[in-house]
Amino acid sequence: MQDFRAFIIPLAIKLTQFKVMSTTIEKNKNLPSVQKYTFMESLLIALLGSIPLSVGRGLRRLVYRTTFAHIGACVDIQTGVEFAYTSGIEIGDWVKLYRDVRIRCLGDNSKIRLKDRTNLDRGVDIKTHRSGEIEIGEHTYIGPYTCLSGDYIKIGNYCLIASHSGLYANNHIFDDSTRPIIKQGNSYKGIVIEDDCWLGSGVRVVDGITIGQGSVIGTGAVVTKDIPPYSIAVGVPAKVIAKRDSKNQHPVEAEVQQTVSSSELLNLGNSNK
Repeated sequence: MQDFRAFIIPLAIKLTQFKVMSTTIEKNKNLPSVQKYTFMESLLIALLGSIPLSVGRGLRRLVYRTTFAHIGACVDIQTGVEFAYTSGIEIGDWVKLYRDVRIRCLGDNSKIRLKDRTNLDRGVDIKTHRSGEIEIGEHTYIGPYTCLSGDYIKIGNYCLIASHSGLYANNHIFDDSTRPIIKQGNSYKGIVIEDDCWLGSGVRVVDGITIGQGSVIGTGAVVTKDIPPYSIAVGVPAKVIAKRDSKNQHPVEAEVQQTVSSSELLNLGNSNK
């Protein structure tokens, strides 16, 4: 009975809102096509975004197909997920978006791609700039309240990025001390996280960085330089303290790995969901 009320009350509210929105659509029928499209997109998300339970998820999966670039099979979009400019957003099969995720595909011809079995936990915030492109690979998990923002970000397959991390593929220009920084524009290089990487909680990755395949980045690290494949890096700024490819290690590297203190290993963090 409680589950039934949890569904029927929001639905009744939405039906009331729908009458108001129908009148608004009629008033705005002469808008230019681009404005009309974003208006309809916002309308659908406002109407369906908070309907709970499997009925809400089913309606979102069905109706959102009319505005998104692509939505695959068995996509699970929970309540409170926000989207902007969905014509540039592609969602693969078996993708799960938890509550309060926000995905904004800003800029002309920008693209955001969530590949098959991507999992975005609660409060993840993704935003493109200019004509940007953000891609998250297959079987990749992004932890709660992580932010991805910039012109180019590519995260590979089978990656784990823990909560409260940040990938910022942009910088403010501040060369001219006579002008406010906010008026000097931005620079863009891009961030690449290759396959099978694990970033601990609170990691920050700045623009222009590549983290090589199979690397592990410790909790709270700030990555300011490229990380070679199969590295373990910790600290501010992040420094490589060991390698994971034990079969081909140099003897000195093997000794370093054996003598890494337990406190440093604990700093690798976790991918707590």
